[in-house]
Amino acid sequence: MNNMFCFQCQETSRNQGCTVIGTCGKNDEVSNLQDVLIFVVKGVALYSNALRKNKKIYENVNEYLYRALFSTITNANFDGEEIKEYIYEGIKLRKFLEQELENNKISFDSKFKNTRLATFEFDESCDLVDLAREIGVLRTKDEDIRSLREIILYGLKGLSAYGFHALNLKFESDELYDFFERALVATEDNDLSAEELTNLVFETGKFGVDAMALLDKANNSAFGMPEMTKVNIGVGKNPGILISGHDLKDIKELLEQTEGTGIDIYTHSEMLPAHYYPKLKKYKHLVGNYGNAWYHQTTEFETFNGPVVFTTNCLVPPKKNATYNDRIFTLNATGLPGWKKLKTDENGKIDFSEVIELAKRCKSPTEIESGTITGGFAHGQVFALADKIVEAVKSGAIKKFIVMSGCDARQTTRKYYTEFAKRLPKDVVILTSGCAKFRYNKLNLGDIDGIPRVLDAGQCNDSYSWAVVALKLKEIFNANDINDLPIEFNIAWYEQKAVIVLLALLYLGVKNIHIGPTLPAFISKNVATLLNEQFGLTGTTDVENDLQIFFRWTTPAFRSGSFLGSTCFC
Repeated sequence: MNNMFCFQCQETSRNQGCTVIGTCGKNDEVSNLQDVLIFVVKGVALYSNALRKNKKIYENVNEYLYRALFSTITNANFDGEEIKEYIYEGIKLRKFLEQELENNKISFDSKFKNTRLATFEFDESCDLVDLAREIGVLRTKDEDIRSLREIILYGLKGLSAYGFHALNLKFESDELYDFFERALVATEDNDLSAEELTNLVFETGKFGVDAMALLDKANNSAFGMPEMTKVNIGVGKNPGILISGHDLKDIKELLEQTEGTGIDIYTHSEMLPAHYYPKLKKYKHLVGNYGNAWYHQTTEFETFNGPVVFTTNCLVPPKKNATYNDRIFTLNATGLPGWKKLKTDENGKIDFSEVIELAKRCKSPTEIESGTITGGFAHGQVFALADKIVEAVKSGAIKKFIVMSGCDARQTTRKYYTEFAKRLPKDVVILTSGCAKFRYNKLNLGDIDGIPRVLDAGQCNDSYSWAVVALKLKEIFNANDINDLPIEFNIAWYEQKAVIVLLALLYLGVKNIHIGPTLPAFISKNVATLLNEQFGLTGTTDVENDLQIFFRWTTPAFRSGSFLGSTCFC
């Protein structure tokens, strides 16, 4: 009998599901508590959405729904006690909303009246394993219905992350909140057919585009448009603070509070793109990026020597002999037992004073590499290079663009992406975002007429830039369809933010996407067949075979040259 069941990430055991302990490192208790939390979140959404449709909106509920679901993303929170706090907070909110419904004489869909979703109470004395079986993933017996429900849920997890980041910068969307709640409830609606759920999958993709657009606007408004930037990967002589995760508001506050203290700030993993924003890189003590993708942290945190701040996922439980546990701090939806949690005040401000004082007593980082890497090619910067890019396409210097966005992870099979990048023809430009870039962003792949062959837009949500660029290229090149452009998609995935990016691309009509290194375990055979037949979605194979697939043909518009009539991105 399984102690748990989770198959939401790419590294799930045997590509079937983790049943004893998560490959990510979460134990069965945390996994089961997360199942309970997800069920509670859906219950809150049931009441909140009924009130929202009647113009009754509660900001604390909006924030809770994003934050709570975000905490269940892979590698976000391993702290069972904190997950329990989320559960109790949700039940309290649900009861408040229930009273608000009664006070305003509003009701929700009668099919949910007196159901467990509407009335659930958490009793810590109950058998958690049995409870998780009753309300978790495997409660849905039909494999295809289960698959569609989980695709929607994992897309919503990704959406919650992007929505949470935008909310931290005071950017919100009532339409996003409404869909988020409605879709959460829909995953518990036994009356919905497979066809209706399939339509909801694609609608999730639509709102994924909207969420990424909102976050793009929030980040650009707060920190300026990303610009081409060389980032130092060496170290200085001052003590340092390493900041990891995704939330740019947090690094802005850290930079403000450390200015003039003699402490250097370094980014780690998905925080690397902070260097691309003008209003962040202006801080002279933002020295560089330390290390590589998230899963290297168990070695890189040892050599960094100073405190580390986690703003969001991805965190890795430390080894038993780790020496850095007393200098790790977490924020927002992240947590791990034994690591200190930084709190925010009523105005959302973080007090980094404890982190700063600790940093002053620490040695400077040990250098693990040197040199620079270049990034900052979000859609604004790409448009600024429009003339060069169009001319390179016209001349034949650039034959194809290949989007290699997504996630990096531990599996040795992911060396595929390094080898694939190395073996690409010299007239191909890589468009990347997310931590997948760490498989090839330090390779010497050169440039094409001054255009780097690896264009890094930023974090995983910045995959939005490649959608914007592709749609603009369609317009410029007078192509009938986005799939007529010389752009291919070879996407690496790991967790649920990659799922919402994939759904967004499908909503935009992008076809023939390859995803790897494995197809998601939560996609059933029938759903996989549907996606393949409708969109040409398929998995990766080996480098040699995939190179032949990607380069055995050229799009009709590219062959005819019909798209070469304009040179303006504006």
